[in-house]
Parts: sequence; structure tokens; C-alpha cells
Amino acid sequence: MNSYMRRKSFITWIAFAAMNAVAIAHPGHDEDASPGRAPTFFLAQAGPVNGRNPRAAAPVDGVAKNDVSITIEGDYRVIKSNGWPDHAPGAFPRRGNPNTATPQSYTFRIPLKPIVAVTPTFGGGWWWGVALNGVPFEPGTGETWNNDPRSGWRYEAATGFLNLGLDEHNAHVQPTGAYHYHALPAGLVERLGGDEKKMLLIGWAADGFPLYTSRAYADAKDAKSALRKMKSSYRLKKGARPAQENGPGGNYDGRFTQDFEYVKDSGDLDENNGRIGVTPEFSEGTYYYCVTAEFPFIPRQWHGVPDRSFSKGERPPGGGPGGGQRPAPFGGPPRGILEGEHGPGFSGGGPSRPALEALDLNKDGTLDADEISKAPQSLKALDKNGDGKITPDEYRLTFPPGR
Repeated sequence: MNSYMRRKSFITWIAFAAMNAVAIAHPGHDEDASPGRAPTFFLAQAGPVNGRNPRAAAPVDGVAKNDVSITIEGDYRVIKSNGWPDHAPGAFPRRGNPNTATPQSYTFRIPLKPIVAVTPTFGGGWWWGVALNGVPFEPGTGETWNNDPRSGWRYEAATGFLNLGLDEHNAHVQPTGAYHYHALPAGLVERLGGDEKKMLLIGWAADGFPLYTSRAYADAKDAKSALRKMKSSYRLKKGARPAQENGPGGNYDGRFTQDFEYVKDSGDLDENNGRIGVTPEFSEGTYYYCVTAEFPFIPRQWHGVPDRSFSKGERPPGGGPGGGQRPAPFGGPPRGILEGEHGPGFSGGGPSRPALEALDLNKDGTLDADEISKAPQSLKALDKNGDGKITPDEYRLTFPPGR
């Protein structure tokens, strides 16, 4: 057994031991005061709203039409759409993206009272969020170095090193026909009037927090302060990638997700590309995300607990050269930040990556004494329904039945 497998076995044993040994206290009934819960903010419906039932509508005169509804149902903002943008998409198929865009059938549930996770949640394998026009956001790609998912080196869509066929709206198409954004949805921003004179809400993350363009108040607490572009706190790593048989080598240049690292306080935003502050929709303040012009573009993690309606199930990943391959269930570990070993939804034997991520607070692949002592608090993040128990559905984040 090599050193990596020994370490993995040890972490797996510790994860199970922690789960079996720790009794999670039931959260208090006062949601606003409960640990791990965000302040409650109520917001009138934003974006296009209508009473129609969205559907995978047949094209009219050969062109599909945007169909989206946004309603408030209980504790959720529900967005139903056919996934077709309200602007003209680029022509597909195209070089770098051989897929044809087709209407979809989405129902996304967005929590009105987001629950803050103990540690950031990795977003691989799910839609990260949804735009106001009903088109989903997906920051990551399915393309890997040498077409080998086991390598852990995943290409970036928006840095220009690999032609993944993005159109003028920073979107392309999956093999399923799903049109989706990888960076700023330019056409949507234009249709909403632009962000030169206002903070512009463009969508919602799967955890319930709002998504804006990069222009936000210079003073996060003052809505009268000037607007300026928020800067990411990620940067290119320096030097050369590690020399390894199953890796690309060469210098860090931005072509791979793992070429970047988070440097706290080096920009305006945190590791989730977000911050706390007031916005036009949340006058008392909220946590919110920004789409930046530089990496990570669309955030790669959630500040809160994502709703399972954003799971994509067993969909083919990617959509460009080398796409369509699904990572092997027991592939090697990722060689950098942001990529979970299997991503949310893996349901193989033993505790899944979400459980290990919750316990491994410093993300070094080892559970030290301090992390083990904090296991009770860390594991609360996995208790999605607040019933005081962690079920296999919660610590494995298995995919729900089809929508």
C-alpha cells in the first residue's frame, strides 16, 4: 500500500470514527440566532416573473424562446425554465464545442433563508447557480490534461488556453444540449441595463445567496459609496508545476484550475468570490457573490449549503475537446485547489469527499488533532435538514431522482 493510500485509509477511518462518536446537537428554533445560519433577509421577487409553466418548448420558426418563471413557494424561491437565454446565443455547434443547444426543463429551488456552511462547499458536479433568465452557471469544466481525469489537472474554460467554444456571452453547450455560462453573461447584463450606475443582480447561487457582477460598493456597508470593480483574491502560483508522470509539467500559466491559489485579503473578495455588505436588494446587508473578470470568474465554492435541485445527476461533463469523460470513481487526488476528489454526488463505499472536506479544515489532506477536536462543529454542516442526525444521503450527497 503506497503512502497516498495509507493516508486515504487513515482519513477514511477517522471520518467514520468521528461520525460514529459525535452526537450533533439539534439546532435551536430561533433560526436567526442559530449557529451556522445566516441572518434572515426577505426580498421581493427579482428578475423576470410570470405565471407560465416553463417547458422544453419546441422552437418557433426554428428558434427557441426563453421561458422562465420565478415564484416564492414556502421557504424557497423557485426558478423554472427551459434553459434558453433571453439573448441570442452564439451559433452551435462550433469549433471547440460540437454540441447543439436545445431547450431543457429545469426546476431550481433557492433557499430564502440560506444556511452558512462551517467550511466552504466544493461545487464540482452540480450547477453552481442560475441566472435570472433561467440559464445555469457552471464554473468548472470536464476537460482534463491528456484526457485523463485521474491526473487531477482540469482545464479552465475562460482563460483562453483551450478552445472550448465559448460564445460572446461566455457560454457554451454540454452534450445534453444544456446552454450554460462559464463567466459574465454579457447578453443578460446588457438586457438588464448594465452595471455602470448600479449594483446589478444577475442570478442566485444554489445555496440561496445572490450573485452580482463585479461592480459593487467601495464601502461594503455604505450604499452611497462609489461603485468599483471587485478584485478576486486568487492569483497564479509562481514557478513550475510539479514534475510528475501523470501531469502536464511546465510553468503555472492559468490553463488549469490548479494553477491558481487563494491569497487571503489580496483582493476584495473571499475564497468563494464573495463578501458581506449592503446591496440594492438587501438594504440591511447580506453575503453575496461577484462574477469577476479574472479567475475564478464564476465562484467555485458555496458559502452556504446548496440545494439538491442543482444536482445534475449522471450527466456527461464538459462539452469541448476531450469532453464527455466521467472521472473514474477511484482516480488519484487532485493536484491543487477547488477540485473535490469526486465532487458532490459521489456515492461509492465509505465516506464521500463532502464528509472529508467538512473535517479537513485546512485542506491539507490530513486530519490533525485540532481538526479532530472540532469534528462536532464541522460535521454540523452536513446535517442539511437540522434533525440532529447525519444520514448517508447527507454525508454522501447522493443525487436525487430525476427532476
